Amino acid sequence: MARYTRILFNKTQLFSLALMSTMLLLGSVHAISQPLYEDQVEDSADDPIAVQGLIERFNESAQLSPDSVESLLQKDADPKDPFFRLEFLEPYYNFKQKLLDKIGLGFGFDYTTVLLGATQSIGDDFSAGGMGRLYSSWQLIGRDTSSYSGSIIFKGENRHDYSNIPPSALGFEIGYAGIIEPPFSDQGWRLTNLYWRQSFGEDRFVTYIGFLDATDFVDAFILGSPWTGFFNFVFSTGSASIDLPNDATLGAMAGFWINEKIYIMGSLTDLSSDPEDPFGGFKTFFEDNEYFTSVEIGYTPSAERFFNDRIHLTFWHTDKRENLGLDDGWGFSFSATKWLSGDKIMCFIRGGYADDGAGLLEKSSSVGMGFQPMPGRDFLAVGINWGEPNEASFGPDLDSQFTMELMYRIQILRELAVTPDLQFIIDPANNPDDDFIAVFGIRARLAL
Repeated sequence: MARYTRILFNKTQLFSLALMSTMLLLGSVHAISQPLYEDQVEDSADDPIAVQGLIERFNESAQLSPDSVESLLQKDADPKDPFFRLEFLEPYYNFKQKLLDKIGLGFGFDYTTVLLGATQSIGDDFSAGGMGRLYSSWQLIGRDTSSYSGSIIFKGENRHDYSNIPPSALGFEIGYAGIIEPPFSDQGWRLTNLYWRQSFGEDRFVTYIGFLDATDFVDAFILGSPWTGFFNFVFSTGSASIDLPNDATLGAMAGFWINEKIYIMGSLTDLSSDPEDPFGGFKTFFEDNEYFTSVEIGYTPSAERFFNDRIHLTFWHTDKRENLGLDDGWGFSFSATKWLSGDKIMCFIRGGYADDGAGLLEKSSSVGMGFQPMPGRDFLAVGINWGEPNEASFGPDLDSQFTMELMYRIQILRELAVTPDLQFIIDPANNPDDDFIAVFGIRARLAL
């Protein structure tokens, strides 16, 4: 990360950040955050929105990640049990509901800020950044029937840093073969989604065509969101092993429920996408012919339990990229999640393997669990990962590294969640001088 200039981080700031994170992690264990899945949603007389109506309109979570537009709209509308309520926002929520009922348009926006500090570093040891997002789903076809539907999906963002480096760069600065909070860069204005979603057979068959975000449907994981879940990418898509295309990648995805419990989906998208110049993707898609392809097959007890209890296997392939000098690559990832004790405790095991490509890790495996004793309250999760760096990305003869993360999401307001986070990185692959690094972080997301 030579393009970033070095700053000297005040150790007092680091201590303050560490203290704040530790106090929030260890001193606030009394209730646990917003529902992460539909099964925990209950009608609430205190909620100003007719939540069930929103859920029915945006109940497209099957085959989608927590950060897809449809999932975001549903999750933001879910009833919560925060510390405080802002009653003056009720007219705004009523307006959103009326707009959805009358013309099928749902929208939302959020702003998220992240601060990270490391105890040891080759370069910078502090980073901070923010991101604003506007997202919408406009159902233009099939509002009066459940047999089929057609919607325009949009998401645009502004990504910026507050410090010398953005949060996504800190991992490389400390010599870690990985990324912490990958979306939080300094790209500025960019497009993430602009596509047509079409479903048939009461959502049994779904297809997307347009500018896509592959993480919306490839190896989706309930705690893989950098906005609401784990900070570290090893606990997200492909366990950091998949050579993913950039956002706003031109292409198509299709998913099909073989029966009530088994689904299959596949995608083909442009490997040369640029979210800052998305429409240039027409040229690269049809002229460069360098594609990312994926196939996923999975099992869940029912579509409603898609995020709760699921096992899936994802295969992927990337073409050779002549301009970047990258060989073609392939690999697979697996994931199993299960909720126990009346959906209060979640256990997961995930992993991935890559043969070449430009992913971060060649081999990766993760285990962990989450805890949410009350729907609509805070959420505590811990994860442990072992990873072997990808030779194609970092060179040969690098040792394996271990990562442990503890996060605690606190629902302050219906609109505001704050997540302190603590990570331990053991034997960072690109830092031979340090065998242990602690990374303290805090994230705040305001959603309206």
